Amino acid sequence: MQHARPRTNEARTAATKAALVAAARSLFIEKGYAETGTPEIVAAAKVTRGALYHHFADKADLFRAVVTAEAEAVAEAIDRGTTAMSPPRKALIEGAGVYFAAMTEPGRARLLLLDGPAVLGPQVMAELDRSTGGATLRQGLSEAMRRVDPAELDALADCLSAAFDRAALAIAGGADPAPYCAAITRLIDATVSRR
Repeated sequence: MQHARPRTNEARTAATKAALVAAARSLFIEKGYAETGTPEIVAAAKVTRGALYHHFADKADLFRAVVTAEAEAVAEAIDRGTTAMSPPRKALIEGAGVYFAAMTEPGRARLLLLDGPAVLGPQVMAELDRSTGGATLRQGLSEAMRRVDPAELDALADCLSAAFDRAALAIAGGADPAPYCAAITRLIDATVSRR
């Protein structure tokens, strides 16, 4: 009979953090950031309050971890759902469709597009976006539009990202995705056809 090896400190740390992030995610979606208290989070995660503050500075820090995990999941979905060898225009349109599908994960639009900017601020959310899915959008635009000033390219990616987010909110709220996908395709075509 084999005995299970005791978990290492690293494994226990990872399990505790994962439990806190999962419990917080669920509560933030159900009740909202402001209405969720840390005692509820630690009870749902089945850890001590000390464990919460050992791994996260405060509730906002834990929220940042939840939002970061969501943004990374969206970026991974886009990477998995797009074809690496697609022409740039097609890759941008594929990426848009995958983004909209990823944002229909229950609670994700609220976390990333509503509560995230309200709690962490638009600048922090913009930086997070640029390091995850927004980087993919900027890269696609760069490939589709040769010889564009980098500052203009950044501004264009920000503007298109805002349009994607408005569409994602509508779709996550139950709107038919087809008109939004068509509208985003028109925006992409109008953007990349001028170069």
